[in-house]
Amino acid sequence: MDQYSYIRTAHRVYGKKIKQIARETGHSKNTIKKVLRGEYRGYKPRVEQPYPVLGPYLNIIDQWLKEDKQRPKKQRHTAARVFSRLKQEHDFQGAETTVRRYVREAKLRLGVGAPQVFIPSDPQAGVEGEVDWGRCFAILGGVETLLKLFCMRSKFSGKHFVRCYPCERQQALFDGHIRGFTFFGGVFPVLIYDNLTTAVQKILCGKNRILQESYDKFRGYYNFVPRFCNRGQGHEKGGVEGLVGYARRNYMVPVPVADSLEDLNKKLLQECLAYGDHRIAGREHTVNELYEEEKKHLLSIPDIPFTNVETAGGKVDKYATVVVDKNRYSVPSSYGYFKVNVVLRVDRVEIFYGGKKIASHRRLFGNNKWSLLPEHYLELIAQRPQAFESARVIRQWRPNWPFCLERLLEKFCQKQGHTKGIKDFVSVLMLYKDHAADDIESAVETALSSGAGSSQSVKHILIHKEGDQSFSALDNWQTLPPPDISVYGQIGGAL
Repeated sequence: MDQYSYIRTAHRVYGKKIKQIARETGHSKNTIKKVLRGEYRGYKPRVEQPYPVLGPYLNIIDQWLKEDKQRPKKQRHTAARVFSRLKQEHDFQGAETTVRRYVREAKLRLGVGAPQVFIPSDPQAGVEGEVDWGRCFAILGGVETLLKLFCMRSKFSGKHFVRCYPCERQQALFDGHIRGFTFFGGVFPVLIYDNLTTAVQKILCGKNRILQESYDKFRGYYNFVPRFCNRGQGHEKGGVEGLVGYARRNYMVPVPVADSLEDLNKKLLQECLAYGDHRIAGREHTVNELYEEEKKHLLSIPDIPFTNVETAGGKVDKYATVVVDKNRYSVPSSYGYFKVNVVLRVDRVEIFYGGKKIASHRRLFGNNKWSLLPEHYLELIAQRPQAFESARVIRQWRPNWPFCLERLLEKFCQKQGHTKGIKDFVSVLMLYKDHAADDIESAVETALSSGAGSSQSVKHILIHKEGDQSFSALDNWQTLPPPDISVYGQIGGAL
């Protein structure tokens, strides 16, 4: 720029000739004439960048990048990998920065991994919602458990609903929708999804889909229109994709500890409600303020919720269990070999015989798991006391017993012998069917401190304790004064 100014000033102001200026500056006459004719436009950029060291390898790099078009996206060449291969396979001696610059230009030219540009959106109020699943871990009842995170989000207001489930099955999907609709106070006319197998049976050309029959009934019941993303295009529902990560980072860090899944979901619900005061970047109003405008556009929720249950038939086997969805659930042993009906809810399994509910279990997920309720087997164990130690239901229950039960079992066996002691102890276990665990354990402690050695004493103490009668006299029976026998004589004389 200084040379440009000097040449024009020397010629225009001081009247120097072109030949003289060329001699003073060292520039050619043609260059000086160009400066005098027009404005300064800088240096002309190179049409092509030379690569003197990398040049012999350019075709090799281009071939690798072209082949990447047919490879999975996560297994394509990076610039670092190209540089590494050139060194290992072709004894390349150039710099890595040169390789990086060329690979960046070549990827753009060949259309490999080109960065995407997105269209700014301004969604309509109360029209579209987004649904997605994530995964997370929580400690439930002291056990680290893998859970599935159901997420539903409004595209307009950003208000969201999050709930954990043990699986991504269709019943869990439906339950998440039903609870989500209740949370939002209405149904979004349009819901956007990935191509979930619980919703989509087959993907056709374009946006056409063959839906799963049950899902088609569900969306028809709530009257929303599903819209499914193109394959591998999760950004088409980018809001809920971001919500999955947000919920995992903010609601599940540190790893939450809860007694049960229901307790965990109560905490998540409070987090979702608190998010209503959040202000999303670039928005003028809070999430709840936008939602107030939105909710009047939502479809109303049907008065009767969708019946989200599955039914199946089964037969009780020789172990007094019914195999349901590759897992076993116990029934009372008296129903052995009977045909029964099973109702599967998202979190419970209920077993019926002739219209009567005979068992209810927490639903298991996975394969070859057993849910055995002790009351279903205690009568059978009392008849076969030798099976007590090895019975699966006892082995599952025993680690959770209070220590007083172990002491009671030992005392019964000492006083009555091993077989009779076990039978009598099983009679105490049967009390759990009709009485509260705390009351039974309190009665057992009282019986042990009083030196009682049979189930009848425990039953007697329990019955009187539930009647709110005082135990002070029973607890201190050894310190009571002797009875006054003369009273009986007086009574006899009066008669």
